[in-house]
Amino acid sequence: MAAVAIGSTSVHFTAASVTERGIRILADESTLLELGSAVDAHGHVLPDRLGQLATTLRRYAETADFLGARAITVVGTEPLRRATNVDAVADAVRTATSSPLQVLGHDEEALLSLYAVLGGRRPAVETLVVDIGGGSSEYVLAGPGRAPLVDVVPTGAARLTAALVDHDPPTANEFDMLREAARRAVGSAVAASPGRAIMVGGTATNLLRLVCGTSSWRSLTRRRLEAAIGILEATPLAALTDGYPIRPQRARILPGGAVLAEAFLEHYALTSATVSRASIREGILMAVARAGEAWRDRLAELVDGD
Repeated sequence: MAAVAIGSTSVHFTAASVTERGIRILADESTLLELGSAVDAHGHVLPDRLGQLATTLRRYAETADFLGARAITVVGTEPLRRATNVDAVADAVRTATSSPLQVLGHDEEALLSLYAVLGGRRPAVETLVVDIGGGSSEYVLAGPGRAPLVDVVPTGAARLTAALVDHDPPTANEFDMLREAARRAVGSAVAASPGRAIMVGGTATNLLRLVCGTSSWRSLTRRRLEAAIGILEATPLAALTDGYPIRPQRARILPGGAVLAEAFLEHYALTSATVSRASIREGILMAVARAGEAWRDRLAELVDGD
């Protein structure tokens, strides 16, 4: 099976073999198209970006076919919820992949992250799962004996960085403004006292790469986030991408991502968050394997283990 997620910064592709025993990744890649910034500036996906998207999707579909995938599920996230020409995007998706575009809501994104991380198992302790995207940050609070609570912070790494950073590298004053804006945004998040936090997605993974050179460490502590912010404040973008295994488009938006990760830990009085390699694509693949075409209708019960 295969899944594609069209996000604010990247278009991600995962193909996997899914069985009752688990999921085995066969292919996993991403293409940086920065659709979120285009929608922020123009309100729609520009023709050249639409062409790039179609080319990318055709390549992904060919890979899925080569691997023998019996289905490819294509979802859109934050930028496509706002794009005025989402119908044109849907046409491009169907032409390139022979599959419909399914635009997810914030709650579906959060539940898919939770499903990917926990696999339908109820957590033994109150757990916070956060996905800091380019344009928004979805989070979910899950605990024993109750349904998960999902919500969104309406800013992400790319949007926050673009709004407040004009220098390369960002100045100390710009980081002060970023921190203030992140704390204000996350300050409206649901009050809770989770016993642990899990972060998913490219922002968390690339912050790990920044502070340790690889993503072999599996946790982001407040001290590591402070170190990451120090590196970002001291290092121009060109030197950053030469010295660390991070692509330029990703490195450019890390200032906003770092302060948002820090703000989530502060808001929930946590000292660290585990970084999971799982993503909403794994969540989609498992949900489709379990529920077929009805996976969106059954997502809540799948996450709850029913």
